[in-house]
Amino acid sequence: MSKIWTKKPMSAFENDMKSSQLKRVLGKWSLTAIGIGAIIGGGIFVLTGTGAYYHAGPALAISFIIAGIACIFAALCYSEFASILPVEGSAYAYAYGTVGEIFAWIIGWGLILEYAMGSMTVAVSWSGYFNKMLKMFGLHLPEYLTSDPASYSGSGFSMNLPAFVIVLVVIGLLIKGTKEAAKANNLIVLMKVSAVLFVIIAGVFFINIANWDPFIPAQRMVMEGDQMKEAYGVQGIVSGAAAIFFAYIGFDAVSTQAGEAINPKKDVPFAIIVSLLVCTALYILVSLVLTGMMNYSNFDPHGKYPDAIKAPVAYAFEIAGQGWAGYIITIAATVGLISVLMVMIMGQSRIFLGMSKDGLIPKVFSDVHPVRKTPAKSLMMLGIVIATVAAFTPISKLADMTSFGTLFAFTMVCVAVWILRKKEPQLPRNFKVPALPVIATLGICINVYLIWNLSHEAKLLSMAWLFLGVIIYFTYSLRNSKLHKTGYGETFKAEQEPLQKTDLDL
Repeated sequence: MSKIWTKKPMSAFENDMKSSQLKRVLGKWSLTAIGIGAIIGGGIFVLTGTGAYYHAGPALAISFIIAGIACIFAALCYSEFASILPVEGSAYAYAYGTVGEIFAWIIGWGLILEYAMGSMTVAVSWSGYFNKMLKMFGLHLPEYLTSDPASYSGSGFSMNLPAFVIVLVVIGLLIKGTKEAAKANNLIVLMKVSAVLFVIIAGVFFINIANWDPFIPAQRMVMEGDQMKEAYGVQGIVSGAAAIFFAYIGFDAVSTQAGEAINPKKDVPFAIIVSLLVCTALYILVSLVLTGMMNYSNFDPHGKYPDAIKAPVAYAFEIAGQGWAGYIITIAATVGLISVLMVMIMGQSRIFLGMSKDGLIPKVFSDVHPVRKTPAKSLMMLGIVIATVAAFTPISKLADMTSFGTLFAFTMVCVAVWILRKKEPQLPRNFKVPALPVIATLGICINVYLIWNLSHEAKLLSMAWLFLGVIIYFTYSLRNSKLHKTGYGETFKAEQEPLQKTDLDL
């Protein structure tokens, strides 16, 4: 059992950086664009509707503030780690070097849940806006090709075909190359941020203050799918913060790209913090504008505007009599969500890459294409799974599961950075968390509290996922771990080429 607490030596991480087959092509602003590209997406264009109706009402803005504060604590801890270990793998790699293999495995397994469910959620979100765009131009896909079986109102076969197809299209782009994908992402992010600023500025003129009264609606039961759930009040604000938390996954995605960053020790912390601050401010402003333009009760999927919950921002302008604005927003959201999906799948493949290089999952996940320099096989397998699940699963189930994986990883990072600061204070850090005991404690407490406020079903399913992960670890990963095969890491360094001093400061 002592093997499960084996830590990966810092020398092993350094050799991983030296021997990496990935191309270092991402600069400071490309990394920031990746963060913004992932954060601005489902949270603004979709979850503002579900968060307002199922959880907090107009007080959704407070939910975003709570979620943003929780993220800031975690982001600071991520930034310190990224300045020490600028490798792909994100929180998984950080835990492996500080706490031990079993801890790292559990975090990595949670990150797989986070990114997979996040990708599926965005794919379903994209489908909603894509269908809205088609309807604007007089085109209509049959319901059985745009609805998962649980949401289909008819009988017989149904699937969300647009969600299935868009995943495969994004996979094809990612296989082509990281530099090409980053250029496409930069362009999409520029357009997406412009659209969000347009929503804020134009929407202000159509706010009806009466829609904010009451700002925090009284507690009551609402119907979500086929189940009644409690919403609104202070509890609704907190549960709203937990439910929308997956929207902040973007800055974690920045850390997964450290293996392809030109100057990761400086640029990754910068990109993490800047992307989080910018997007939190945009989330708060959009949620205020949206709930001011359209009463939160009108997002009822069984009410007067049943499709509003799938494309809330576009419908808010349409109901305000500004159909022309709906065209702009719908097109921007449809294109913009592609970049979110791109970044999430990219992050997922890099988590697999890090875990596979350590021997904890099969070697196929770390195979890099000799020409494209991308993990093509891993991306293809991911694409098939994500596309299939997205085509047959309701969005609300996916979002809550994603939030669990995100919150769990953030909690573990706050714990691990504190441990590393105590055990190895001499390590060079280009970025240090100020008042670490306070920041880490607050991050741990808020994230655990938000996990507690997730839906009961999401917690059960997530725990089942983690239990499955523990079984896989003891039956496969423990036996195939590279550190154990090389004598608890003592000979790991000897297997690699001697490390030059210049490689320590990338």
